[in-house]
Amino acid sequence: MTVYSYWRSTTSYRVRIALNLKGLSYKTVPVNLLAGAQHAPDYVAKNPVKAVPTLVLTDGTVLTQSLAIMDYLDHIAPNPALLPDDPVLRAQVMAAAHVMALDVHPVNNLKVVMRLEKEHGFTRETSLHWMRHWMTEGLHAYQALLPDGPAYSFSDSPLLCDICLVAQLYNAHRWGVDMTPFNRLTAIEETALTLPAFDAARPENQPDAN
Repeated sequence: MTVYSYWRSTTSYRVRIALNLKGLSYKTVPVNLLAGAQHAPDYVAKNPVKAVPTLVLTDGTVLTQSLAIMDYLDHIAPNPALLPDDPVLRAQVMAAAHVMALDVHPVNNLKVVMRLEKEHGFTRETSLHWMRHWMTEGLHAYQALLPDGPAYSFSDSPLLCDICLVAQLYNAHRWGVDMTPFNRLTAIEETALTLPAFDAARPENQPDAN
């Protein structure tokens, strides 16, 4: 399989973690978002959203959207499972994952922030304040959903929500979010990053990191 990825993309980070956890082999093709490579016609033909990640299967089938890709991976390689069997716990894990993937990430996406700066006069500091605000809101919400006790969010092994959380925390650290209120979340992150699957997926460990 081939993953079209950008090293600092949190959505790409999610898919790399999932692939690694499943023990699936893949090659990475960098897509430089800052240089606009996602707008190249040959790439748009693969991914009309003009975003990463894109997963191309060995038979040439193209999959897009990180949550959809991870759902596919969970079906073809069910161990370890990214979602629990219990329907209530499954819904709770998905809800927490959606806080990061659907509430926080979209409003902090590169194309959103760039448009705010270009079309609405946001300065760089205003953009940083915007991103920190929405990340902080989302992290408070995520943390409030968690039970006490497990090493990860809902279990003693990482699940879909933990993948989404760790990827988003990379941006939180990068953009200077005050992490003081989020001891539970940083503990999860610290534990996760001791796992080879998470460590290998870190942005700084990617071939296009600079």
